[in-house]
Amino acid sequence: MNMISEKIVLVLAILVISCFILGCAKPATSDQVVEVDRTAGYTDVSVQEAKKMIDSGEVFLLDVRTVNEFETEHIEGAVNINVNELGSRLDEVSRDETILVYCRTGARSVTASNILVDAGYADVYNMLGGINKWKAEGYPYVSGS
Repeated sequence: MNMISEKIVLVLAILVISCFILGCAKPATSDQVVEVDRTAGYTDVSVQEAKKMIDSGEVFLLDVRTVNEFETEHIEGAVNINVNELGSRLDEVSRDETILVYCRTGARSVTASNILVDAGYADVYNMLGGINKWKAEGYPYVSGS
């Protein structure tokens, strides 16, 4: 009976070690995704980091939502170019400044950031969480009618 118990313990130990090794291998896959994000050509920033950038005054603030969304509320100083029109309106986006892109939740701004990078813009930042997160942090914004 003692011999069987030792074999069971050995098999369980091998299983535990195998699971641990396989479990450790999985985050490496996640790390690769992060690497891809880093090589996307733009940088994700939190609303806190975005606020600091805006306060420094050295940023071209680009709101890529619809005109109606922009007129309802936006961050002061933002230029509004709908993400669907951005490719044909790149001449309106400064090439000499850091560009900070935002939308409602952060999804369209990823698309816009990629459009800018693909067009040769080098200093592009995507605000994570969009204006919804901005407002949730209590930061100021312009409210329309």
